[in-house]
Amino acid sequence: MRWRHAATVIDVNGGEAMLCVDMEESTVREARPDLELRVWREFGGNAMHSLAGLLDELGLAGKRVGIETSYLPAHDFAELCAALPKAELAAADAVLAQCRRIKTADELALLGRLSRIADTAIADACARASAGCSEMDIAAELTRSVYENGAQQFKLMIVATGERSQLPNVGPTRRLLEPGDVCRFEIFAVIDGYHAGVCRTAVVGEPGPDALRVYSSLVECRQLVLGAIRPGVAARDVYRSFRRRFDELAMPAISFVGHGIGLDLHEAPYLAEFDDSVLVPGLVMGVEPLVYRSGHGFGMQVKDMVAITGSGATLLSDVSPTDHLLAIEA
Repeated sequence: MRWRHAATVIDVNGGEAMLCVDMEESTVREARPDLELRVWREFGGNAMHSLAGLLDELGLAGKRVGIETSYLPAHDFAELCAALPKAELAAADAVLAQCRRIKTADELALLGRLSRIADTAIADACARASAGCSEMDIAAELTRSVYENGAQQFKLMIVATGERSQLPNVGPTRRLLEPGDVCRFEIFAVIDGYHAGVCRTAVVGEPGPDALRVYSSLVECRQLVLGAIRPGVAARDVYRSFRRRFDELAMPAISFVGHGIGLDLHEAPYLAEFDDSVLVPGLVMGVEPLVYRSGHGFGMQVKDMVAITGSGATLLSDVSPTDHLLAIEA
C-alpha cells in the first residue's frame, strides 16, 4: 500500500533517522532499536507533514535536501514541498542509483545466496515435474523450494510451457505439460529487499532438433557475453558483440541482453545499444540471452546472475547446468 510511506534521512555527517507508519513501528524498532524514529498515524495523520517535521527537527528544513523523486507520487511531493517552503528539494535519483550499482561485500554474498536459491528452486521443480502435471503444480514446487532454501519472499514467477513459452512475463495456468513441450521457468528470490532472478529452459522428454539447435545457439551466445564482460568495457560493446552473433544465427533479439540487479529487479547498467556506461568491479548483473519467437512454436531463455570482478564475470547462479536443456520426465 503505497500510502504507508517510509523514509530514511541521512545527513551530511552520516547521521540517520527514519519515518514509518504506526502499523510498522514495532517491526522497525525490533530491527533497529538504535534508530531515531518518527512515527506517523495512518488514520488521522499525514506522512508528508510528519516527514517535514522530522527534517525540521534535524535542522534541514531550510537546507538543500536530495530526495528520491521516483518514489513519491506527485501529490505527496507537492504536499512535502508546501510543508517545507524554505527547503530546496533536489532530485537525487541518479546519485542513489549510482551508489546502488556497486555492491558491498555483504551485498555480494547475499545476492550470491539468492542466486543459488532461485537456481535450486527451478532445478527442484523440474526434477519433481512430469508430463501430465500442470503449470500450477510447477509453481507450487517453485514456491516450496524458494522458501525451503531460505528466501523471505519471491517476485515475478514465470511458468510458461508449450506455446505459452513464447510469452515474455506470464505466470502459471492450469495447462498440462505434454511430451515435447519446451518450458521456461524464472523466479526472483528475495531477502531483505534484495532480488536475484534466474531463468532456465527445460523440455518434457526428448527435445526435437529445432529445440536443440535454438538452445545451443543461446548457450553459445551466453558464453560469448560472459567472456565479453570485464572491467573497462562499455556495456554497449558487450551488447554489440552479442548482437552480431545473434543476428548471424538468425535469432530475433530484444533490445538488451543483461541488466543490473539488486534492490530492484532491473537496475542500471543495461547491456544494450543505448547504454554507453563502463563496466566496473562490484556490479551484479542478470545476463539473459533469450528468444521468445523462435519460429518453431516455442521460446527459450537462459538467465544467470553474475558479479563483475577485477578479471571478468563470476557466475553466481551455479547450481544447475546450462550447457543443455533441463529434463522433465515424459
